[in-house]
Amino acid sequence: MHVSLTPKLEELVREKVESGLYNNASEVVREALRLMAEQDEVYHLKLERLRHALQAGENSGPAKEFDFDTFMSEVEEEAGTEREGS
Repeated sequence: MHVSLTPKLEELVREKVESGLYNNASEVVREALRLMAEQDEVYHLKLERLRHALQAGENSGPAKEFDFDTFMSEVEEEAGTEREGS
């Protein structure tokens, strides 16, 4: 397999090898691909969780009116406190 890199990416690979962290360019590319695969997996897991949360929200019924100030007043009343500026 032959891979073409931009000059900027070639320099990055060269710097990684010269740093001593990697023995050669192939190790740098393998590590980069491993990290990319890991990021892809995390992305897909997050996307699946988001889909489940969306479905749970849709299954919870129609949206209801919500007034933040009324909600906070009720919370404060239950807690026995009062909001600043009220």
